[in-house]
Formats: sequence, structure tokens, C-alpha cells
Amino acid sequence: MPAPNHFCLLSLGFCLLPLLYTLPAAAQQPDLTKPPDTPPLPAFKLPPFQESSLKNGLRIVLVEDPRFPLVTARLAFNAGTRFDPATQPGLSEATASLLTEGTKQRSSRQLAEEAASIGGAVNARSGPETLTLSGNALSDHTLKLLDLMADVARNATFPLDEVKLYQQNRKQQLLEQRSQSEFLADEKLGEMLFGKHPYSLPPPTPESIDKLTPEMLAANRDARLAPNNAVLILLGRLPSRDTLLKSIEARFGSWAKRDLPQAATDAIPAPTKGISLVDRPGSVQADVHIGHQGITRLDPNFFPLVVGNAILGGGTASRLFDDIREKKGYAYSVYSFHQAYKGAGRFAAVMQVRNEVAGDALKAMTAHLDKMAKEPVTPSELSNVKNYLSGNFVMRLERQEGVANELVNMKTMGLPNDWLEKYT
Repeated sequence: MPAPNHFCLLSLGFCLLPLLYTLPAAAQQPDLTKPPDTPPLPAFKLPPFQESSLKNGLRIVLVEDPRFPLVTARLAFNAGTRFDPATQPGLSEATASLLTEGTKQRSSRQLAEEAASIGGAVNARSGPETLTLSGNALSDHTLKLLDLMADVARNATFPLDEVKLYQQNRKQQLLEQRSQSEFLADEKLGEMLFGKHPYSLPPPTPESIDKLTPEMLAANRDARLAPNNAVLILLGRLPSRDTLLKSIEARFGSWAKRDLPQAATDAIPAPTKGISLVDRPGSVQADVHIGHQGITRLDPNFFPLVVGNAILGGGTASRLFDDIREKKGYAYSVYSFHQAYKGAGRFAAVMQVRNEVAGDALKAMTAHLDKMAKEPVTPSELSNVKNYLSGNFVMRLERQEGVANELVNMKTMGLPNDWLEKYT
């Protein structure tokens, strides 16, 4: 009978002891009073990629990444929330949610089963700027993945029973969201920053959800999900370029180019100062959002804002977290954020605090905002946050999903091709 594991470990320890005594007496000891130096991060190098387009305007980006037998795909459209009609908020979100619930050839279940059979999945989501159809599979099944994505993008039928189920679920979700102070505060902030402009990103209403029909969703699909309004990104261990381009042409080449509906051309309102108080009887805490219009990724101040935001409230080592939560104990949640859209941005500092300390917490937060505006950050803050942001960025790009998502941003936001390589 073998000896228990802990005896094996003890015997291993005794065997190593004589070796330890053979080390030179003057071996260099680490200086425990100083943190170790952070080695320089390796520069990120985007794998070789090729760009082309079909006659119908569909842009194609092929990125060869042979490390794993996988392929990741994105079909991204300029069709996000900001393109919703003012009378139908939530239309893009509903279109994305129901896009994979059935096509002319496949039911929702068939789509899911066929995607699973090739080791992957197909789904869609809508953001502020883009509606993105995502897919992944084992590399040997790349052409099958293209079949599924082309079928979903071109032939979704939005079955009535699925639309009704979506309406029921989304209204319940909306009730839950509207019971949360943070949701209401963020909605009010968007309204104060952008007024009636689409960048206020209003959520759906019960009325707009009830108005959804298969015909409305199909009309939105036909208007916005057009090849001349899209980019197809394929990343991974790909078939030969000729084979792949012929396969893309066969599946997407007959997709008719369309005249795109005019996007809202309203000017973004000039920044103004204002205070909004929303009374919620019975609330045991106050939700505070202090914000202003932000900037785009192409603004020369974008990276200073990224770094400054991280120092101010970007994590557990940030100023807001350390002071308002850890030292003063005013809030459990406190942070700041910046969202960059294609034509604008949104910056805010946020906290949820006990009602009895709301005034003191507000003074503390505005003091930190004033300090960021008036005083240089310390060299150690700057160095630590730059290392943190760069490290996170490089780690995010270790996975195909991370690279594919960043490529979607590049191609839909009009960023240069060297954006990822120059980020750090």
C-alpha cells in the first residue's frame, strides 16, 4: 500500500535539505524593502492581416493566427442603439436579440445545434454604435460557420412566438432595471448631457417594446444590416486565402447593396451645468453621478483621459476607492468611467452612498475631481497605472475574442490600422 501523500512531501523535503547547505554563503539576497522592478512589456504585434471588399461593399478583414485550431468571426454593422428612431427606442437591441431565433432555413434550435456540432456558437448583440453578429468554431469548420452567419444576417425571420416571448421577458427586465437607482441615474445623466440627441441612448419603454412586430424587426434588418454597412472579420487558423475569399463570395456576394437610411444629424448640444434630483421615497442610499461629455478615441486627449480616469476611479487602487470607500467608509461602490463613441463620449464619477453621509461624500468626490484638474498626479501613480493598463491590454489580446473585438472597434470607429500596436 503506498504511503500517504503527506509522507511523500516530507521525504522530498528531507532530500532537498543537503542541497540547500551546498549554496554559497554569500548568495545575493533580495532587497525586501523595495518592490521588484516591472520588466518592460513586450510590444504587441498584430498578426498579418489582409483587407479586401466585395462588389456589394462588404469589407473583409482576414487575420491569420495559427496558434490554435480555432476561428473567431465578427460581422459588424453600423446599426447600434444610436440609430434607433426616436419613437422606437430599443429597436436595435431587439433586432440583435431575435436575430438568431430562426431563419428561412433553420429554427432557433437548429441554429444552436449546428453551431454546437462544429465546436462553436453564433449570437448577436447591440451596443451604442454597432450591432455585431459573432461566431466561433473549430478551424476545420470555418466554411460551415460562414454558412450559419450568412443565413442569420440575411434570412432571419423573427418568428412571432419568439417576439412575444422577448416582449414579455424584456418588460420584466425593464421593471427590474427601473427599480435600481444606478440605472435611473445613468438614464438621467445621458438625458442631461445629450438632451434629445441619440447619444443620450434612451432605454426601451414598455410602449416601445409592445409595438415590436416581426415586420418591424425585418424592416430594420433590411434597412441597417446591409453589406455596404458592414465589415466581416475572420481571425484564426484560416483556410487558404483564395479558398476563403471564394467561399465568402459564394455566401455573401449576392447580398444586395442598399441605400442606407439617414442617421440623425442633430448637433450635439453644448455642455451646460446642471443638477438633477430624483426623489425615490424609501431608498436607503443615494446614487450620485457627476459627469460631462467625453471625447472620441481619435481625440489627442483620449489617452491622457484613459490614464487619468484609471487613477481617479478605475479600480481598487484608485483615489476614489481608496478614500471614499476604504478610508471614509461612505460607499461600497465608487468608481469613474469613460465611454468613447464614434462622435462623442461620456465621462462620469459614480457612487452609491448611505443617505446620512451623502453630503460629505459629494464634497469628497468633487474635491477629487478638482484635484485631478489642478494638480499633477504623482510619478508612482502615473507609472503604476500605465503598467496596469498596458498589462491588461496585452492580456486581453492573448485571446482571439479580445483581438476580434478590438478589430471591430478599429473598423467601425474609423481608427488607424496601427491602433492596437501603438496602444501601449
